[in-house]
Amino acid sequence: MASLTPVSGINLGGGLRPPSDAPRSPDGSLVAASPQDGLRGQSPRSNNGSARRGTSLTRDAWRRLVRNRLAMGGMIVVVLMCFVAVFAEVLAPYSYTKTNFSRLNEGPSREHWLGTDQLGRDLFSRMIHGARISMIVGLGAQVIVVLLGVPIGALSGFVGGRVDLVLTRVIDVMYAFPRLLFVILLMSMLGAGLTNIFIAIGLTGWVFIARQTRAQMLAIKEKEFVDGARALGAGGLRILGRHLLPNALTPIIVSVTFGIPEAIFTEAALSFIGVGINPPTPSWGQMVGEGQQYLRTYWHLCVFPSIAIAVTMLAFTFLGDGVRDAFDPRQT
Repeated sequence: MASLTPVSGINLGGGLRPPSDAPRSPDGSLVAASPQDGLRGQSPRSNNGSARRGTSLTRDAWRRLVRNRLAMGGMIVVVLMCFVAVFAEVLAPYSYTKTNFSRLNEGPSREHWLGTDQLGRDLFSRMIHGARISMIVGLGAQVIVVLLGVPIGALSGFVGGRVDLVLTRVIDVMYAFPRLLFVILLMSMLGAGLTNIFIAIGLTGWVFIARQTRAQMLAIKEKEFVDGARALGAGGLRILGRHLLPNALTPIIVSVTFGIPEAIFTEAALSFIGVGINPPTPSWGQMVGEGQQYLRTYWHLCVFPSIAIAVTMLAFTFLGDGVRDAFDPRQT
């Protein structure tokens, strides 16, 4: 008959005995093990949440954004346009105001890569400086839009009651006006100029972001963590600034990303009809407006600025789509 081999932890004589590797004191008595002792030899993968312990919403969104090729292509173009706008004086081969009446309306050549305009000015240099105007308008106008729309929407959604009723009616009235016509009306009253473009776009562009912020406030202020903060004695301003606004940033960021190309297009439309940027400061819309009458004979005068506007708007649109999908909580 085969002999049985004793197994650690089992007493063949009856009952259970402690394993040989159980912790003992110097006198040989057993010592109670701490809960951490049972986890020391455990694999990191045994804990379901440990693999994602160091992750956050921003990191997950960045990973999803990087995997979106269209969004990354748009980001590369946007970064390139910002680089061109910052270093316009260094990159431009000629001054955008330098005229040469002996070389009017020339096509692309080795000396003038994109040709010259009706005053003999280098088109490539003017497009580089036009990129600066477009970036300044796109980013600067959104700063004004955020400074106006976010506080109004947050106040309307958080306070509620009559304040919400009045602000909502104001938002609805502003939303009923065609935005581009409203901007043209304001520019006709204020006059052409970069500062007035900021004011016109800011005063008409805050409505959409205010509605989004209000909707986020109405949804988030009913959450349990807001009730907990209020129970701990937090005031209204602290709850709004510390708990509500940080959790409502995702739609605000997405709205700003889509608002930049809209502001660029609005500036181009204003400059096209002559109420935007004052000459001789170059603007892509202004260049298209000046060259559209020569389209059949000197096509390069408006084709190249039009391509620049289209590429810039597509880049920001692709980036905006990528940011929206990256921050989508339904994404895994």
